Amino acid sequence: MSSKTVEKMIEWLEDNISNGPTLPQMASFVGYSEYYVSAKFHEFTGVTFKEYLAKRRLSTAAESLKSTDNRIIDIALDCGFSSSEAFSRAFGKEYGCSPKNYRVKKRAKH
Repeated sequence: MSSKTVEKMIEWLEDNISNGPTLPQMASFVGYSEYYVSAKFHEFTGVTFKEYLAKRRLSTAAESLKSTDNRIIDIALDCGFSSSEAFSRAFGKEYGCSPKNYRVKKRAKH
């Protein structure tokens, strides 16, 4: 598998981030087995498909927290989280604060 194919996978992920992309869907898109796609994605990017997807969902949510007045639960659900609790846990682990505190801090800087 070439680096161009991995770039296609990342592009596909970005285009489908709000649709809850899955590894089987991505494997089907590029025409390789899930195992092979997973291994090569990790080899080229340094993170697993699951880790990449989680970080992108959180960064998308962080951007929405900064730039919109949408309710936090709506942002969480739009970014593919099953609940505000799951979102808050993941967000706190990644950013070191709650989504609400992040929004307040980022808006205070502007």
